[in-house]
Amino acid sequence: MELKSFKELDSTELYEILKLRAEVFVIEQDCNYLDPDGQDYSAYHLYDKKEGQIISYARLYESKEYCYIGRVLTSISVRREGYGIHLMNEAIKQCKLLYPNKDIVISAQEYLLKFYGDFGFVAEGERYFEDNLPHFKMRIKLS
Repeated sequence: MELKSFKELDSTELYEILKLRAEVFVIEQDCNYLDPDGQDYSAYHLYDKKEGQIISYARLYESKEYCYIGRVLTSISVRREGYGIHLMNEAIKQCKLLYPNKDIVISAQEYLLKFYGDFGFVAEGERYFEDNLPHFKMRIKLS
């Protein structure tokens, strides 16, 4: 598992990350949105590789109140092999190290509530739609 700031990513890593995000969020989930949203510059990028290819990814960043885990994905080629669990365990660990004493927030697709709940995330508020998909705000309280 690798964790890098935006400036530490080389051009190949950045290309592979953006390509995988487009494959999962734009093509597979049929969401028409602008993925490079400006948040990447201040984020940490956590990813894992298999046979030289990035297969799982999450973006970690903070606001004044919280830290966020976003753009969480695993490549369709390795789903159901435990990479998502490994990714989330590492993302939570890194958030605690990078942003101590800040709650960890995630915008979870509704069908993944149990998955994120197994890591200690608790749903808050009402269901909302992000890119035409039902989501819930979830949080791990650390503050």
